[in-house]
Amino acid sequence: QFPLVESGGGLVQPGGSLRLSCAAAVGTLDHFTVSWFRQAPGKEREGVSCLSMNITHYIDSVKGRFTISRDNVKNTILLQMNSLKPEDTGVYYCAAGQVETPYAFRCLSTSFYTYGDWGQGTQVTVSS
Repeated sequence: QFPLVESGGGLVQPGGSLRLSCAAAVGTLDHFTVSWFRQAPGKEREGVSCLSMNITHYIDSVKGRFTISRDNVKNTILLQMNSLKPEDTGVYYCAAGQVETPYAFRCLSTSFYTYGDWGQGTQVTVSS
């Protein structure tokens, strides 16, 4: 298992910004596929963004607003979220795995990852 810890969530007004961070407790994420997922109450967990082989992917609803990146110094995965909308509300999870892929349908799918690949989640609430 590769332990991950998400942070940076909180309550923000529509149009605001948050930066989520996913820290690897051990090891390095340098050659890993990394992804962000979110889950709204009563809904399925969905892929939001992923990064693998220096290729980024985003679901259509967040394109132009969210940016996924690696902080190589801190060994973290970042998700910069701008122009937040109430529809962005949910628990955000990071995941990382050793398998690399250039395809969004793989790294934006929960089935791409296994039990030990996930963080515990951080709550993001967008509300006025």
